[in-house]
Amino acid sequence: MPTRNGSPPESVENLVTVLDLVRFGHARTRPELVQHSGLGRAVVSQQLSYLADLGLVVEGALAPSTGGRAPRSLAFRAEAGVILVAELGATSLAAAVSDLTGNLLFQHEEPFDIGEGPSRALDRLAKLFDALLERNAIPWASLWGIGLGVPGPVEFSTGRPVSPPIMPGWHAYPIRQHLGDLFRLPVWVDNDVNLMALGELRSGQARGEQNMVYVKIGTGIGAGIICASQLYRGAQGCAGDIGHVAVREASDVVCRCGKSGCLEALAGGAALARDGTQAAQSGLSPHLAALLEQGGKVTGEEITRAAQRGDPVAMELLLRSGRLVGEVLATIVNFYNPALILVGGGVAAAGDALLAAIRENVYRCSLPLATRDLQISFSPLGDQAGLRGAAAMVTDEVFAPAQIVRWLEHGSPAAIAGLLTA
Repeated sequence: MPTRNGSPPESVENLVTVLDLVRFGHARTRPELVQHSGLGRAVVSQQLSYLADLGLVVEGALAPSTGGRAPRSLAFRAEAGVILVAELGATSLAAAVSDLTGNLLFQHEEPFDIGEGPSRALDRLAKLFDALLERNAIPWASLWGIGLGVPGPVEFSTGRPVSPPIMPGWHAYPIRQHLGDLFRLPVWVDNDVNLMALGELRSGQARGEQNMVYVKIGTGIGAGIICASQLYRGAQGCAGDIGHVAVREASDVVCRCGKSGCLEALAGGAALARDGTQAAQSGLSPHLAALLEQGGKVTGEEITRAAQRGDPVAMELLLRSGRLVGEVLATIVNFYNPALILVGGGVAAAGDALLAAIRENVYRCSLPLATRDLQISFSPLGDQAGLRGAAAMVTDEVFAPAQIVRWLEHGSPAAIAGLLTA
């Protein structure tokens, strides 16, 4: 971090206002900063000088003139630091190195069973981070923090999972402390689908949207909610957990949460695997039966492949999943009235048939006004959405007024790693 010549700003709120306008691209010149911030030219210049000394903002070429002398363009320096980001799924683990705008510089993904428990998962993640840093010669001093998404409810204020149905052994586990002790960096943890929604908001199809819902259909089912262009977590951090909404279809299937009739227990990837296995064992699906005979295992991904090859039982299972998800989403649409619904997760790889079933049932069960301009499509960022969102989570926290004041004098949040998330 460059040495700063200016004195600390009198108002941290003004500093963050100017910084956010530049890093989100809402203002690209000094006159635009004055216009959008409501601050005077002298105040804006003071904040820009301090941000330039921090190495966060740089002036570039002349921008087009709107009358008078042409102003210089301003840009946020994404390369001022790097962030370690990761996403734990029910059956996989992804780790990456990101710049300060969520661009993934280096990435690795591998199979991993979340049921192996927190110690093994986080120790494996730490090894992957170490390998990425060493392999790509990333200096330790450039690290700003760690962002992690997990497939279960998280109390955001503490970074601890709370009774996560598909994460046995993870309840109240101190993830933040575990990784913080290993890396001496600030750590933030959130539900994975929240981070997918945040990733799409910042660098995907939802950019510029005010109200959006991201739906992940994987082993489990969840939703991330964007309200007024902000991630909405709710009072304790578990907003959007639609996987445990009871569906209208009568069912005695017991969900991993202990209740019956949950959407996740009937339409998620684990449910598809369960029902597909039964179809294979009963001979209803010759394709899936052949898979078992060859020593394979029926999974949500195999159901998708079977459907794509014309297996009628697999296709029916996917269409039923889409119908049930669509019916629950219709309630969300009527209640919340989003402009955009993005669908992601492993089961979403099923393609257009699944999306068509979701759309049909959302439109059928929702009010006409709520769906008049509603778009429903697959997540364009795919597997990158959660990792990009993890980076956005870290930068949002690091640059929040309550946090930035704690590290400004040190030049970088890494300099006081343990303090930021204490």
